[in-house]
Amino acid sequence: MIIDTHCHLDDERYRDDIETVLHKAKANGVEKFIIPGADPATLSRAVELAERYDAVYFAVGVHPYDARQYSRASLEPYVQHSKCVAIGECGLDYFRLPETQEQIDEEKKVQKEVFLDQILWAKELKKPLIVHVRDSSADALEMLESHAGEEGGVLHCYNADECLLKLAKKNFYYGIGGVLTFSNAKKLINVYPKIPQDKLLIETDAPYLTPHPHRGERNEPSHTTFVAQKMSELSHLSYSQITDLSTENAHRLFGF
Repeated sequence: MIIDTHCHLDDERYRDDIETVLHKAKANGVEKFIIPGADPATLSRAVELAERYDAVYFAVGVHPYDARQYSRASLEPYVQHSKCVAIGECGLDYFRLPETQEQIDEEKKVQKEVFLDQILWAKELKKPLIVHVRDSSADALEMLESHAGEEGGVLHCYNADECLLKLAKKNFYYGIGGVLTFSNAKKLINVYPKIPQDKLLIETDAPYLTPHPHRGERNEPSHTTFVAQKMSELSHLSYSQITDLSTENAHRLFGF
């Protein structure tokens, strides 16, 4: 069994064929799905899917690109739902920063404030975090080491910065997706064996980051099989060992 711990099934690109997508995934051994909360505008769709399908769960949070839309009060009605398993996708993303230093400082300030509030919220609720880190590893590491609760979380689409491996000691897991199959993913391929096996999770980030050999197509949860196969090749574990341990890890972190 595989659990896709990060798939945006609330995205419009699945609006017309969600049944087919889920059926295909289950035919390939994918039994559970977590929709991260990235955009508040699609949260109601995520809840709708979780209520319609037993295998679908969701998280509540705001992506750093949408930090200015964050309002804990508007999200609070969703976090007590029985199928809300985490807070996030939240974090820091410095990939697309404004031009002037003043604007950059302001953008980082807003992202950090919103990230911190979600870290503390997860700690209050005793839920794990789903964390997005891009070009911001040092700041994210400092904030998580200083403020994250014992429930930890997952570094979604782990970016291979070795400093973030320190977070394994704070109960953080590492989401491995299609990037591992890319020919230019040398840094992640080299770091992958250093990740503790009891902290590995599988994800797609669907509809994004489609693995080889389907790059250029819409990603979907059935493609976790290509990720698991590549993880097997790099770790000298069998495919079934990879799927078993990553599933056990997901159950332990998310508590379902």
